[in-house]
Amino acid sequence: MAMESATQKWKHSFSFLYLFFIWAILYLLHSHVLRHEAHVRIKKNPPHPLRFRSDGAFKILQVADLHYGNGPTSRCRDIPISGFRHCSDLNSTRFLRRMIQAENPDFIAFTGDNIFGSSATDAAESLFGAFRPAMEAGIPWAAILGNHDQESTMNREELMSFISLFDYSVSQINPSVEELSDTAKTGKREAIDGFGNYNLRVFGAPGSHLANSSVLNLFFLDSGDRETVKGIRTYGWIKESQLRWLYHASKRSQGPKKCIHRLPDPLTFPTPPALVFFHIPIPEIRQMYYKTFIGQFQEAVACSSVNSGVLQTLVSMGGVKGVFMGHDHKNDFCGNLDGIWFCYGGGFGYHGYGKSGWPRRARIILAELGRGEKAWMGVERIKTWKRLDDDKFSKIDEQILWEQQ
Repeated sequence: MAMESATQKWKHSFSFLYLFFIWAILYLLHSHVLRHEAHVRIKKNPPHPLRFRSDGAFKILQVADLHYGNGPTSRCRDIPISGFRHCSDLNSTRFLRRMIQAENPDFIAFTGDNIFGSSATDAAESLFGAFRPAMEAGIPWAAILGNHDQESTMNREELMSFISLFDYSVSQINPSVEELSDTAKTGKREAIDGFGNYNLRVFGAPGSHLANSSVLNLFFLDSGDRETVKGIRTYGWIKESQLRWLYHASKRSQGPKKCIHRLPDPLTFPTPPALVFFHIPIPEIRQMYYKTFIGQFQEAVACSSVNSGVLQTLVSMGGVKGVFMGHDHKNDFCGNLDGIWFCYGGGFGYHGYGKSGWPRRARIILAELGRGEKAWMGVERIKTWKRLDDDKFSKIDEQILWEQQ
């Protein structure tokens, strides 16, 4: 009896200890969740879709080749020796804040090599550092990838997925299922190469009859990083699947010409113009050296050996007025090919290569609506200029890219 009683007591004690152990685990897990609930936050989105201001303007800041590394420990490249000691990624951050404060853009386009992957210890931390000024300012922004972004701890798909989750980012990983449905309307989804192919629509001024209509399209494309063609390494290029999507997306965005009869004078709206953003220039840019251009052509065009027909596609779309690129930091010129202006942003970031004595720079693109007798109309003019990160914050090379005839 004594042995049986001892056995029962042992079983009771074991059961109690087991239940206590389970309770303790559940308690700790519950406490962990409660502690972290305070840190769970929802992504901050822009309060409104992209649209022109009430003064009829829409201003874009292009940031090309930010090349953010590890913050204060990433040294500057190609600057005067006198400023080298205290120069780091933080100089790029200050320049971006300076641009935002001075130009007050409605939208920021980061056109690739946002981080310098080979010197970024943690891609997520570097991305936060790169985009922090845009998020702090609460300005809608979008990004595409260059050829260096994926060289850290994230691949290209992970990078675009992560970027799309940042505050005020309107970046997209790729087009929606509906946009990728083939032209035969079978509902079959077409594959698309790359990550970061998407279209952003900019609506008319608030209170105008175009407030709910897209009057400007912004197309973003992934130009890839590095590839091997017939055993030879070359830069990436925009693929046929991307061009097919781009062409059909542009035609869908144009739609039939609209006519509003409820106004005193019925209005027919022209096809909305489009701007295109990608990182690596197309092979035809090399021809610019022998043409008239505005700005500086200081290094060879580093493009792919493959010509995939990007220029022909852009021309066939009918509404493209400007293309904005990066990649070649010491080029900042605009030149015209077949009626379309192709513009470099110029090297922005201090951790990327540059030219000593040649200030880092950024490009501004300004679209302006036409003014009717009683209301704002469609886009009438697109202008551009550059700002230098020098003592005078110089404004240079202002030009009109397109004007409605």
